[in-house]
Amino acid sequence: MRLADVAVQPVLIHPVTPATLAAVLDTLGGAAAGWAAVQGYKAAAGSVLLVPGPGPAPAAVLFGVPDEGKGDLLAGGALAGLPAGDYAFAPGFAAEEQAAIAFGLGAYRFTRYRSGEQKEQPRLHLADAAMLVRVRRIVTAVAFARDLVNTPANDMGPAELETAATGLFALHGGHARVLRGDTLLSENFPLIHAVGRAADSARAPRLIDCTWGDETHPRVTLVGKGVVFDTGGLDIKPSSSMLLMKKDMGGAANVLGLAHLVMDARLPVRLRVLVPAVENAIAGNAFRPGDILPSRKGLTVEIGNTDAEGRLILADALALADEEAPELLLDMATLTGAARVALGPDLPPFYTADEGLAAALAAHADKVADPLWRLPLWQPYMKYLDSKVADLNNVNQSGAGFAGSVTAALFLSRFVEKAGAWAHFDIFAWTPVERAGKPAGGEGQALRALFSLLSERYPAN
Repeated sequence: MRLADVAVQPVLIHPVTPATLAAVLDTLGGAAAGWAAVQGYKAAAGSVLLVPGPGPAPAAVLFGVPDEGKGDLLAGGALAGLPAGDYAFAPGFAAEEQAAIAFGLGAYRFTRYRSGEQKEQPRLHLADAAMLVRVRRIVTAVAFARDLVNTPANDMGPAELETAATGLFALHGGHARVLRGDTLLSENFPLIHAVGRAADSARAPRLIDCTWGDETHPRVTLVGKGVVFDTGGLDIKPSSSMLLMKKDMGGAANVLGLAHLVMDARLPVRLRVLVPAVENAIAGNAFRPGDILPSRKGLTVEIGNTDAEGRLILADALALADEEAPELLLDMATLTGAARVALGPDLPPFYTADEGLAAALAAHADKVADPLWRLPLWQPYMKYLDSKVADLNNVNQSGAGFAGSVTAALFLSRFVEKAGAWAHFDIFAWTPVERAGKPAGGEGQALRALFSLLSERYPAN
């Protein structure tokens, strides 16, 4: 993707609807109308048709958009499948920026472990330099998050996740402090330590604490679950459930992608990112079902299941974040299978008690086609977390396994008191079946919606 170059004559992409198709074909002239008829092209949203030209390059591209003309962000990802060459949208396309973002998202490929020559991809030219900056910002941040999720656990352990986070903040002039291994105990992060202590010493648990921006600006804190691989611990997962557990650090990947957007856009906030990075491994010193563990906040937690480890490490990180009472506190985590059962892989639920924040999140998710759906912090279900021997249990004790995503969010809510507003996002961070704009594999979820919201609340100068 690059700025329009007068030395290159790109093939024009013409947005069409069923109502405008005939008129556009008339402007193209020649055999365009006949070709479209032969191909049965009806300008359905997201459909693409190459109109042949006199040479190897097409004369034009027809791109179906919705009737209302707003454009469909993800449908534009179909354009990433065009043959190698140079392309540009026809002048006057109102949704050019949205479609360009979709083009970039759809063009993503994870090639780190693929040998041989990679297929040349199409290039999209944008005439507006400012638009190009905005589009590249989004596409780069999502690709950064996807790369982290797609990298297997042998190459994405706690140390590598630390390097990715600290390197990102160093790139933007930020700072980082990292607590590793037994230092977590002396610094009062017992839950993070307990979850990660069974891993090899080279993959010791750690808390990555990164900051950026003017200390006088509003405080925005992001917390991301960084479980680089989850065996389930002593409550071990079956092998089929471990196949995607490299993505259990998807919350960390997505908050880092969001941080990249915030810093690159120079939003006037005091940004803090907290990533508890652990491997939930099995060894003689692994934490056990029935253990009672202290937390940073002082609450004791009975372990009902060692496979509910993400909420434990988030609890300590959220407690730390909450201590400085940020204006906005957001956490992202691949936390529960129950969220996928309820809403599927493409629609992450979010939880917040702040009605204004909830409405804004829904509006921005719709605006940028980054879907989210609010689920309730239903207080009567808090009783499911009761423990007879500790302040709370880490899993639902009802015996029926009901409301798994809701009770996980309620557990986290016990560790947040002072923040001006808090929201929890139970994301999947994965696209199981490829479709326009969303290659199969690691995915950025909620980060575009959140960046849209933050850009509106804290506009750059």
